[in-house]
Amino acid sequence: MTGQISDGFVDVEGNPRPEGARLVWYEGKTGLRLRACFAPATTPEPRGTCLVCPGRSEFIEKYFEVARDLQARGFAVVIFDWPGQGLSGRQLDDRLKGHIDRFETFLDALQDGISAMDGLPRPFVSLAHSMGGAITLAALCEGRLDVCAAAFCAPMWGLPVTPLLRLVIAGMMLSGRSEAYARKPGPPEQFEGNEVTFDHAHWDLNRRLLEAAPDLCLGPPTWGWISASLKTLDRVTRPTALRRIQIPVFVASAADEKLVVNAAHGRVAAALPDCEHITVDGAMHEILMERPQKRSEFWSGFDRLLDRAGL
Repeated sequence: MTGQISDGFVDVEGNPRPEGARLVWYEGKTGLRLRACFAPATTPEPRGTCLVCPGRSEFIEKYFEVARDLQARGFAVVIFDWPGQGLSGRQLDDRLKGHIDRFETFLDALQDGISAMDGLPRPFVSLAHSMGGAITLAALCEGRLDVCAAAFCAPMWGLPVTPLLRLVIAGMMLSGRSEAYARKPGPPEQFEGNEVTFDHAHWDLNRRLLEAAPDLCLGPPTWGWISASLKTLDRVTRPTALRRIQIPVFVASAADEKLVVNAAHGRVAAALPDCEHITVDGAMHEILMERPQKRSEFWSGFDRLLDRAGL
C-alpha cells in the first residue's frame, strides 16, 4: 500500500503533514466545492500567514514540505487546491481535462478561500509557483490581494505560444471547442525525460501521491484554459499594470526551464517597482521540488524578501 486518504488528506510515507494541518472546504462562485489547507504557526507569536499558490495540476499534499519550511520560519500557512484540480471540484465530467471557464474563477477562489478562514494571522505574504504566479500577479494588479510581500517560483508569466497558434486557439474558441484537449494525453511520465525536476526523490513523491489518490491526477490543458490564461497574461504583464504593485517582490527563474517563458520573468521584474530576480542554475521548473542546494537558493531569496519587507 503506497498511501491512504485520511481526514480528507492524502498521506504517503515520507511526506508528513505540516503540524496542526486541517482542511477547509468552501464553495466557489461557480458552485464548485473547493479544498484548502490551513496549518497554524508553530511559534508562540506568529510572524504572519503565507498564502501558498500552487501551479497547474498541483495540489495541497505536494506542498507539505514547503509548508513545514514556512512554519519553521514562524508562519501560519494556507495552501489552495484550485478549481479544476487537486481534490477540488472540476468543471467537466472528464476529471483529467485541465480546464477553466475564465481565469477570474481562479481569482475568485483565492479571495473566497482567504475569506473562508477567519482570524488568519497578519500580515500576509504570498508564495506562488507557475500558474499560481499568474493568479497571484493578476490579483495584485487588480487590487484583489492584500499582502506585504510576494515570492514567485518559475511563474507562468509567459507561455511558448506562436502567433500562428494564437490564431488556432481563437478558431477553437469560436468553433465551440473550448473544452477539448489542446493536445492528447500521452503515456505516463517517466523520471528520465521529465520536464520539472532533476531530483528523483521529489519526482517519486509526486508519483506516489497520484497513485494513492488517482483523483488528484490532471491531464493536458484544454483550449479554454490556454485562451483564458493568455488573455490574463496579456493584460497583467503590461508595465502600466505592474507599476501598481508597490510591495517587495522576489522572482526565481529556473535555468533549465522547459514549460514557461523565462524572458517574461525579466520583463515583468524590470517593470516592478521593487523586485529581486535570480536564476537558479541546475534547476528545472519546480525549483521548490529540486535538490536541497537548489531549494536553498530559493529560500535564501525568500528570506531576503522578508528582510526587505521588514518581517
